[in-house]
Order: sequence, then structure tokens, then C-alpha cells
Amino acid sequence: MKILGVIPARLHSTRLPGKVLRLIAGKPMVHWVYQNARRSPLLTEIIVATDSREVYDSCAAAEIPVMMTAEHPSGSDRLYEVLTRTDADVYVNIQGDEPTLKPEHIEKLLAPMLDEREAQIATLKVKIGVDEAQNPNNVKVVTATDGQALYFSRSPIPYDRDGTGHAEYFKHIGLYAYTRAALTVFHGWPQGGLELSEQLEQLRYLENGAPIYVSETPFETVGVDTEAELQEVIALFENELH
Repeated sequence: MKILGVIPARLHSTRLPGKVLRLIAGKPMVHWVYQNARRSPLLTEIIVATDSREVYDSCAAAEIPVMMTAEHPSGSDRLYEVLTRTDADVYVNIQGDEPTLKPEHIEKLLAPMLDEREAQIATLKVKIGVDEAQNPNNVKVVTATDGQALYFSRSPIPYDRDGTGHAEYFKHIGLYAYTRAALTVFHGWPQGGLELSEQLEQLRYLENGAPIYVSETPFETVGVDTEAELQEVIALFENELH
């Protein structure tokens, strides 16, 4: 099975412009994402996909495989363009703002596609506390007993109506694995009301009845959406490198 890791890297982020090229320990963020993804033995190949000439030139200068694409409304739509130009069996969407990615994340992500479940779409979750669940930048997910996603939201879900404190919260980690067929179908669906409301592309699958398997990982990540999160990652890397 050929598994292609794709790092969609959009330069013009609304919350933190230019974030994928912001420096972390002297290296652009997207370079760290690529370097950490390469540590996974399950990925046959890894490529950065971007519509930015600056990102393209930065990756090319570092001898990181990179592909220029058109502009797209979501990372999965950008992945579809990569699909039309490649021949992999499974495509792994690795967010360009996840520099703390570990090989263990990719192993957990791909497990439902490599075991007897033969999932078509898979992603990850990690347990978080009540305070973290209040942050809309932390996307929450609730799942069925078989691991299939029931819903993703920026709001704290489930709602602890009686204030018992017994509700468990899981953050969605923005890694996805798609079979070639699942990614092709996704591209043909229009954005629905849930996706547009929450600005979460994975809701396009749920709105159309497509199952998403969610594996739990014990390893947290720090996805970079704000300046504060960037500074947190910079401090983390500097501590690890010294």
C-alpha cells in the first residue's frame, strides 16, 4: 500500500499570517512538520502542497519535496488536487501548523485503515481538561463506542448540563487519513451548513453520512493558530534542543 503524506501549507492564515514560515529554533515551521513526518516508517513519501511561491521557494531551497497548487477552500480540497497528480492508495493530511507531530501520531492515525476495520477516513483525538475545552481553537470531538465520530465542534461537547464535572472532553488533532476513493467523493460534495457554521471541513463527511474513525492518542500536540501558541512551541523546542 502506497501512503502519501501531504502537508497543505497556506501562507495567508487569518489568525496568524505567514505562520507556516515563522521561525522555530531557526527553522520555518513547515520544515519542522516535514522533518517530523519523515520519522514515520509508514509514509511512503511526503510532499508539501502550497499555493504560495514563498512557501514553495523555502521548501525547494531546503530540498523538501513541494508541489504548487491552485487556491482551495480547505486542506482536503488541496489534497484532492495532489491526488489528481499522484497515484497513492492512502493520503495523509498533515497540517502545516503541527510542528510537534510525532511518528506515534501517524501510527495511531493509520491503525483503523491497516487493521480489520478497513476504514476509509481516520483521524485522532487526545483527552483534555475542562478549561482547555472552553477554547474555540481546540476543536472537540465526541465518538460512538466503536470509535466513529458523532460530531466535531469548537464549542465544549458534550455539554455538562448538571455541572457534575464528570464529562470527558477530547480535542481533535488535525491529522486525517483518506483512501483515494473517500477523498475523491469528498471533493464532489458542496460545503454544507455545519461546515460553514463551524468552519470545520470534516463536518462535510458527517453531513453526508460518511463514517470517520477516531483513534485516541496519549500524545498532545500544539497546533499553532495564535502568536501565543507560536511562542509556546518556540519555548518548547528551545528547551528540547538545549
